[in-house]
Amino acid sequence: CLDGTLPGYHLHPGSGSGANSWLVHLEGGGWCNTVRNCVYRKTTRRGSSKFMEKQLPFTGILSNKPEENPDFFNWNRVKIRYCDGASFNGAGQDEAAKLYFRGQQIWLAAIDELMSKGMKNADQALLSGCSAGGLASILHCDEFGSLFPKTTKVKCLSDAGMFLDAVDVSGGRALRNMFNGVVTLQDVKENLPSTCTSHLDPTSCFFPQNLVANIKTPLFLLNAAYDAWQVQESLAPRSADPQGTWSECKMNHERCNSSQIEFFQDFRNQMLEAVHTFSRSDQNGLFINSCFAHCQSERQDTWFASDSPLIGNKGVAESVGDWFFDRETIKAIDCAYPCDKTCHNLDFTR
Repeated sequence: CLDGTLPGYHLHPGSGSGANSWLVHLEGGGWCNTVRNCVYRKTTRRGSSKFMEKQLPFTGILSNKPEENPDFFNWNRVKIRYCDGASFNGAGQDEAAKLYFRGQQIWLAAIDELMSKGMKNADQALLSGCSAGGLASILHCDEFGSLFPKTTKVKCLSDAGMFLDAVDVSGGRALRNMFNGVVTLQDVKENLPSTCTSHLDPTSCFFPQNLVANIKTPLFLLNAAYDAWQVQESLAPRSADPQGTWSECKMNHERCNSSQIEFFQDFRNQMLEAVHTFSRSDQNGLFINSCFAHCQSERQDTWFASDSPLIGNKGVAESVGDWFFDRETIKAIDCAYPCDKTCHNLDFTR
């Protein structure tokens, strides 16, 4: 991890018909883009295994109950903890600050260990992740696919990982600036897909919109069109909104005025544009709902519950399952806000 402690993962072994199937889920939790905030991160579970819980509740896609997770409940389910601050992709170190950037090595070591625990004999395998972990599952998708023989069914799921290189409310690019810091500080360049770095700068190749169309392994993008994290940290971060004009709106979308909603509609259009080429491939899947949400596969209420979000008449878990098992082609894109009454919108004012 960033502080030099050993990384870790949580494993719940599969049973019965799922004994030979593996779900590897990459934890999310933002990034660190400066020495200062990486040093701060060392004092948390996001940068040191000293502060990690020894046990975690497995909910949503990680649940072991068929009534909570119908398709994957009896698989071997793994959550790889996130403590490198660069979406499992960094390299190198900063001697002076005693920082270790070992994201790529953590990924390789964890996968290597899981392979030795039986994953190499998997009949089917799914790499998933949420937020920064959702980005990581895109970055590592083909690497994961290449580990298995052609006979293994291997796919990837990115939940809330579709971070856009969008213009913020001040006309700047807050997220691009942040990603540039991550990529530069943690020497991410060498681990990025060469299909992208051959013609774009490394920071652009940390953005999924420049990666997804070239991924060979089947990939499912699960994302809220008005991703709550991106609304707060990428579109209207404090740096871009010093007067606080957006502070009410970004905490609860019901407090937004019409021009603010218009700004979000434009962001949704960019999201749809970014997945356009990707969505034309039969092997890929999409579930983009018009909600102010973030990470819908980990929470039970959004993954699979009696009132879970729907597009048409199908929820997240059923859509992902239908796509993984080739029961149906899933290209679900919601109509624009405010048409969806099934959303579990996040309200940060409570």
